[in-house]
Amino acid sequence: MSKKVKENAPIVSQECIGTDIYSMWLHTENIAREARPGQFVSLYSRSGDKLLPRPISICEIDKEKGRLRLVYRVTGKGTGTEEFSRLHAKVPVETLGPLGNGFPLEEVKGKKVFLMGGGIGIPPMLETAKQLEAEKTIILGYRDELFLKEEFEPYGAVFAATEDGSAGTKGNVMDVIREHALEAEAILACGPAPMLRAVKAYAEEKGILCYISMEERMACGVGACLACVCQSKDVDSHSHVHNKRVCKDGPVFLSTEVEL
Repeated sequence: MSKKVKENAPIVSQECIGTDIYSMWLHTENIAREARPGQFVSLYSRSGDKLLPRPISICEIDKEKGRLRLVYRVTGKGTGTEEFSRLHAKVPVETLGPLGNGFPLEEVKGKKVFLMGGGIGIPPMLETAKQLEAEKTIILGYRDELFLKEEFEPYGAVFAATEDGSAGTKGNVMDVIREHALEAEAILACGPAPMLRAVKAYAEEKGILCYISMEERMACGVGACLACVCQSKDVDSHSHVHNKRVCKDGPVFLSTEVEL
């Protein structure tokens, strides 16, 4: 488990890269040093009426320059994410991280791997693609507008699916696999629950090792409040029920460990 740090991290740069999608680089040497693909950070609002931090997955890690890239979606007016989107370079943001467990890259090293991202589950797959030493097929699912797709292209064959058919395969990430008759020995995936449910079922049908990163709404981010539990097959040592805390035990789980 990485050592988590809380610090005021100044913004290096920020830009809008799609409708309500923002890319922010933070200077945070301590967190960047510890961070791994698949982990997240919690950003604290500068507004006193928002006590709980907002969890945002790590998109890229630049250990040399001590920076993290966060790509996030603004979820509505008056939200923490809207506040963050208005901030500019040099403004410090109180940041806690790195949090959670990342993808176990050593477990799938050298295999033929599907890297699958859906919606705002796409950003954490970018650093995963950069660091994973394997034959990678990258499958990205969008509602309509594409973002980050070109940044994946140096790291493997990239396929896209859009719900409206405006780019790539019309449908979802599973439709891409069927359309192109793609095969893999392992899967790393992040996205909304319906996508992960389909990926989990596919992996079990094919007997493929599969790790999924779950997108639960988190509150504390450190496992204390139990607001982000998911149903598991094993009894949780903390709550003594069939639950796992997504922020603390995850967000990455072996797909066979959890129920979706």
